[in-house]
Amino acid sequence: MANKEGSFKLVGIIMGISLLIAALWDQLPWLSGSIHAILDPTAGFLLDLELTLGMIAIVLFISVGTTIIQKYATDQKTLKELKKEQKILQKQMKEFKDDPQKVMELQKKQFEFIPKTMKLSMRAIAYTGIPFILFFRWFSDYFVSAGNPVFLGFMGWFIFYLLTTIIFSSILKKWMDVV
Repeated sequence: MANKEGSFKLVGIIMGISLLIAALWDQLPWLSGSIHAILDPTAGFLLDLELTLGMIAIVLFISVGTTIIQKYATDQKTLKELKKEQKILQKQMKEFKDDPQKVMELQKKQFEFIPKTMKLSMRAIAYTGIPFILFFRWFSDYFVSAGNPVFLGFMGWFIFYLLTTIIFSSILKKWMDVV
């Protein structure tokens, strides 16, 4: 089985490439043209058909994909163990809320979990970072050319995307047992 531990170095490289793509999007017509050639007839078709339902379908598709990647590209067993240990520490902090020294000691222990958890979660980011940037740049182009429409009468595309992603991801992670 492949190492699912993840790496800060790999994520740094992916983030660097993603930022480069975002910055050079308008200067590299072959890049934006290729992405438009793929997404205009697919995602664009859904948005043209019915804006809100099309966006919901796209967000659901993206959420399913990222949840599957997160499930199989990360060490779920270790992440679940770390989460369980963090819950125990939180419970202990509530028990010792009147003992500031003990709470500080427990908080220090809890902070030790952050780098471990992040490192284990990074592998999924390595697989999804660049596709996300490409999708977001395409979304930006699409919605600017469509006159920046609003969703549900008051939301821009980014807020709508963010809220629906949170909803779908929460449901999918629970359903697929993903940490």
